[in-house]
Amino acid sequence: MQRPSIFHLRTGVRHAVAYVAALALPRETGIGVERRWRGWEEAAKLPHADAVIVSFGKSGRTWFRVMLSRYFAHKYGLRDGALMEFDEFHRFDKRIPVLFFTHDNYLKDYMGHDRKFDLYGKSRVILLVRDPRDTAVSQFFQWRSRIVPRKKVINGYPLQDVELHDFISGEAAGIPKIIGFMNAWAQDLQRFQDLLIIKYEDLKADTKGELARVLRFLGENPSEAELADAAKYASVENMRRMEQENAGRLTFNTRLKPANAKDPSTFKVRRAKVGGWRDYVTEEQADAIDAMVRDRLNPVFGYR
Repeated sequence: MQRPSIFHLRTGVRHAVAYVAALALPRETGIGVERRWRGWEEAAKLPHADAVIVSFGKSGRTWFRVMLSRYFAHKYGLRDGALMEFDEFHRFDKRIPVLFFTHDNYLKDYMGHDRKFDLYGKSRVILLVRDPRDTAVSQFFQWRSRIVPRKKVINGYPLQDVELHDFISGEAAGIPKIIGFMNAWAQDLQRFQDLLIIKYEDLKADTKGELARVLRFLGENPSEAELADAAKYASVENMRRMEQENAGRLTFNTRLKPANAKDPSTFKVRRAKVGGWRDYVTEEQADAIDAMVRDRLNPVFGYR
């Protein structure tokens, strides 16, 4: 087992500060303190990363992380099942890049602004995007079953029961918020010199081809066998199997662990269906949601 790095120690400090802030400070002040300390932790990681992988929550990041982790672990002799967090793989073998996975939630709270190029322009960036309609539905199930209460508070999620349609169409946590995230990135895309956009839908349609694009962007030269192995390992079927097997393990990383092993909707890997959002709304609601995306979302991502 590796010794904790300075980044693990920073996480411990942040947890301690957040705990005290939640107990001792007024609600809004405590939220602001915790968000700034989370941003402080991210700001410390950013200059040490070989690449930053940015995505809105529930855009396929865990699936993407499992694929990348499998590729590097299999190629460089790490244990099966290891998941990249930050620099753990790199400390095992210096040939493996340090990858910083972020939902871009908190850096702005520490830096005092949300100008994407000013925040990330010095880094190599992979931007993972997904249709905001599917993302919002996936967010709903994450919010309902998996997000811890404190995370709901600091990220402005509803604290009371909300129906699915109200959640995904609402400004607080639904499609409008996701569109705002995507539009903020769209405004600065042309300024980046070293940025790769990966669409969840393309990754589903051509997993090996898109994974190869990512790995070459990271300086790797993957073989066909390595790509096939990583894609197979990260298949929906295998990830569901791993999640089911990990249901009763207390120490396993919760990224691949169901909240309730008897309820498929609480699994991290739920349906992974492109366009599946339409299964949860009426035709009239779908038309209104389509209009919202058409009117608000920057067309650069191709979802209008």
